[in-house]
Amino acid sequence: MSELILHHYPTSPFAEKARLLLGYKGLSWRSVKISPVMPKPDLTALTGGYRKTPVLQIGADIYCDTALIARRLEQEKPAGIFPGSQEMIAASFATWADSVVFQHAVSLVFQPESVAVRFGSLPPEAIKAFLADRAGLFSGGSATRLSAEQAKHQWPTIMARLEQQLQREEGDYLFGEPSIADFAMAHPLWFLKATPVTSPLVDNYPAVAAWLSRVLGFGHGAPSEMTSEEALAVARDATPAALPDEQFIDPNGFEAGQQVVIAATDYGVDPVAGELLFAGSEELIVRREDERGGVVHVHFPRFGFRIEAQ
Repeated sequence: MSELILHHYPTSPFAEKARLLLGYKGLSWRSVKISPVMPKPDLTALTGGYRKTPVLQIGADIYCDTALIARRLEQEKPAGIFPGSQEMIAASFATWADSVVFQHAVSLVFQPESVAVRFGSLPPEAIKAFLADRAGLFSGGSATRLSAEQAKHQWPTIMARLEQQLQREEGDYLFGEPSIADFAMAHPLWFLKATPVTSPLVDNYPAVAAWLSRVLGFGHGAPSEMTSEEALAVARDATPAALPDEQFIDPNGFEAGQQVVIAATDYGVDPVAGELLFAGSEELIVRREDERGGVVHVHFPRFGFRIEAQ
């Protein structure tokens, strides 16, 4: 069995979501640290251009976006994070948390008072470069910048509803037992907890704070370091896994073997070109070849991504 390899950096909120899933499942994994900003030549040699964090690698199979990474980890070690009777509710809540709540958290974290504390130890040119990179990351897609004033205005509604849900739920988690909803909601709040400027936005809600402590208590599993060069060698030496045993579905007429371009629709819209191998209800897979990474299958979720003929 191929090792689980997570390409990530420590302060990435979505990487924290993936790390907590690995911890909840008690999995061992290899940790490849990547740059928070572009360029990321070793990562994009595997993905074909996709730059968001994190990326999960299993041999020569490359999984993009935590929505799909979560499903792949559930295949690796089932733990009920997509509960059969509540999958629609839990998955839809997770999508909302990953988009709307995360958007609010980003705006609140990058308000001037928070930036001054969060990046206070960095030289001004490094802060400027990071903010310029994030401006590029959030351009060209459907995601719009939420002002700090509007985020502050709406935040009490989000948190009051969450507090109420946790007070009423029978069990320690959002829908009783741990589900994808908990991990998707936890990472934006973890992001806010990083500085004393934004931490009260979480700590002022006792049920939320207690719940978050429980989720973060799952830890990160058992990581061990790996270099990006080693990860590239793993991909080169591996053969991609067999395609899913599911009917090829595409309402827009795309066919297996067609050359396509796939990209996120919200932000980080860098396109990935390749041969379309599979289109299922949740997942798209393209084959691509790179002189450094070899032949790889790059996996994307269907939801939140577009596909076009090349």
